[in-house]
Amino acid sequence: MKFLLLILVLQVTASGSVPLARDTNAEENDVVFAQRYLGAFYDFHMKNVPVTKEANGNLMENKIQEMQQFLGLKVTGQLDTSTLAVMHAPRCGVPDVHNFKTMRGGPVWKKHFITYRINNYTTDLARADVDDAIQKAFQVWSDVTPLKFRRISAGKADIMILFSRKEHGDFYPFDGKNGILAHAFGPGAGIGGDAHFDDDEIWTKNSRGINFFLVAVHEIGHSLGLDHSNDPKAIMFPTYRYVDLHTFSLSSDDIRGIQFLYGGPEQHQPKPVPDQRDVCDPNLRFNAVTTVGNKIFFFKDRFFWWKHVETPKISISSISNLWPTLPSGIQAAYEIGARNEVFLFKDDKYWLISNLRIHPDYPKSIYSLGLPASVKKIDAAVFHPVLYKTYFFVDNWYWRYDERRQLMDSDYPKLITKNFPGIGPKIDAAFYYKGHYYFFQGSHQLEFNTLSNRVTRRLKSNSGLGC
Repeated sequence: MKFLLLILVLQVTASGSVPLARDTNAEENDVVFAQRYLGAFYDFHMKNVPVTKEANGNLMENKIQEMQQFLGLKVTGQLDTSTLAVMHAPRCGVPDVHNFKTMRGGPVWKKHFITYRINNYTTDLARADVDDAIQKAFQVWSDVTPLKFRRISAGKADIMILFSRKEHGDFYPFDGKNGILAHAFGPGAGIGGDAHFDDDEIWTKNSRGINFFLVAVHEIGHSLGLDHSNDPKAIMFPTYRYVDLHTFSLSSDDIRGIQFLYGGPEQHQPKPVPDQRDVCDPNLRFNAVTTVGNKIFFFKDRFFWWKHVETPKISISSISNLWPTLPSGIQAAYEIGARNEVFLFKDDKYWLISNLRIHPDYPKSIYSLGLPASVKKIDAAVFHPVLYKTYFFVDNWYWRYDERRQLMDSDYPKLITKNFPGIGPKIDAAFYYKGHYYFFQGSHQLEFNTLSNRVTRRLKSNSGLGC
């Protein structure tokens, strides 16, 4: 394989390529388009005088054969229908055959611990969905190599990930919807390893639009040093195609390529997790917090810390280690201890956990609880074991749910600030312990006495975690 700067591009009619529809100049248009395509991906350049037209024709025929062979087409040297169709298909913009001089020598990372940072987000997907797709894309490669990836939230990471439009400072401008999808740079200093995604595309987490996870896996392959594969089953094949995410896996060619660069996974390889310094970050804010028996779970992105309620010693794990089918970025959680039930929420779905196992009838819709369609996600939830009521916090409002009747109480929602003095207007997470609610807001948590209905202590969010 060749290892170099790679750019994922969609060459379709909307991006300015010659249309496939026939008109009076159709044959001429096909030739012009094919010349551009072969110039971009197969190092074809029309010769100027005194080279003859016949010589140019022979050179173009040779390049068409080269392209047909690489992409698994019937080798004819002619612009037949199947060849033109592939030329107009979504594909990566990096040449398949080239003399790329900028990054010769096959750059790879000289270390096995690699950091990444998500610099900004697209509005097409929820932030948690972007985080989840990126984490899982890195995991695809870490599962077959000794590489370990860790996300950081500030500073310069080895691999910087961002969404941009048009010109964005790297001399490889995006070109609007249905053009260049993304590009990534091979391992190295500075911009090396970085991956950029065109925010003019319609990014999705399914088969509609452009599936962000699949493109992210492809781009990260580039960030690690892989060039294109000529195996149509490989994620590193030049053309973009959707595959069922439930059955997706790297092809044997992808695995051979990445293991040629880095070797296979270490035996009993631990997955990268945050360390004590992360949990002691003074600006730390949690996504969700809940008791689980005699423990407290603190959720943050794809990880959770847990501790016994009366001790400061903490342990760390990834959500996928304990619950492989759960998404990252759990947004709310609560426990009904008498039932040995824990409920975890993300977006408009929730899961029931019992004895640390996911109940098979889940996930379910949050709207089955009686919440209105205007609620897109729950910010925090907390269960009061004496009242046997659960409070759902959404923006600056809250609802109250009767767990015995399995119905939402009437006369809700109500303002958080009106009925929880000193709390609000928004809440990140909450849990109940010994007659107190603990509300998390940014880098702070507020201890709230349920009898006196007032704040009794103001603490850091990581108070009690051994910091």
